[in-house]
Amino acid sequence: MRARKVRIRAVAAGIWAVLLMLALVGRPAESAYGSHRAILEPPANHAKAAALIDVASGRILFSQRGDEPMKIASLTKIMTAIVAIEQGRLDDKVSVSVRAAGKEGSSLYLKAGEKMTLRNLLYGMMLRSGNDAAVAIAEHVGGSVEGFAYMMNKKAEELGLANSHFANPHGLDQPEHYMSANDLAKLSAYSLRNPEFNKIVETRVKKAPNPHESWDYKWVNKNKMLTMYEGADGVKTGYTKQALRTLVSSATRSGQQLAAVTLNDGNDWNDHQALLDYGFQNFPTQEIVRKGQHIEGTLLAAARTFRYPLAQGERDALGFRLVPLSTASLDYTFGYRGQLQIMLHGQPIGEVTVMEKR
Repeated sequence: MRARKVRIRAVAAGIWAVLLMLALVGRPAESAYGSHRAILEPPANHAKAAALIDVASGRILFSQRGDEPMKIASLTKIMTAIVAIEQGRLDDKVSVSVRAAGKEGSSLYLKAGEKMTLRNLLYGMMLRSGNDAAVAIAEHVGGSVEGFAYMMNKKAEELGLANSHFANPHGLDQPEHYMSANDLAKLSAYSLRNPEFNKIVETRVKKAPNPHESWDYKWVNKNKMLTMYEGADGVKTGYTKQALRTLVSSATRSGQQLAAVTLNDGNDWNDHQALLDYGFQNFPTQEIVRKGQHIEGTLLAAARTFRYPLAQGERDALGFRLVPLSTASLDYTFGYRGQLQIMLHGQPIGEVTVMEKR
């Protein structure tokens, strides 16, 4: 297969910001990307709201009422987990308070005064949806439930989750506690890029020391997708009387990881399998730029490989812009020359640093 080249299409006089086109010489065989297969319509589902996202790129592949704030039940614990992982020390011993031990709803049946590592509490919270674990985590990492909710909202703001607000770490119904399906998809994709989070949510069974009994805790993951769907590796189930059934699932096939979200869905196991099938079949990850790939007409080459999920025919909608680096910058002295910005349908989807070709 011959190497593809990036060709310069136009150069403005005196300006090194140029539009580019990707030469599709050596494009992989069409059948690899389903060019002879019609793109399927998104599958019907039973959810009030739904979303599907490619984890690595963050591209939302499907959205149904995706920006509508809704009750999310224990999907809240996705945010609880990632904030605790990023802000806490996983080997810390957490002391369970009376407030945590007495929290209503799904529970690990922790006892007041019991000590457990933050890491094990996260496993118990994510696998068995323990509300007591969620409160213990919040109090330890945030100083209080209210302090931790503040941290959750700051994280939502940082991630650009405009249709989300958190009032607690467990997801029991409160008026000012909600997320949208699209926000949940973005949060899940962000969290799944964290190796510790990914390891926890893909675990089917976890044991942890039990200081009050002769036997260990044994937590079996409530997420049936882990055994129902090939490649499934996360994420979280949820239910309250107001939210009804909620689910985020993820799966990895051929190196591509997708995450599906449904809110208020009475047939979520089947709907998630159909959504994930739709994503894998119609939006395979493709190599757009290869590390070392030469930009024709220059002495530059890409410093890394860039991949992105594309539907049939979307390669023709790709665009490129080369933005120069200041000659006075430190990076310039190390051979870096600028950024190759990559666009799809005129919208930016990523960028790759370019260097002098050696």
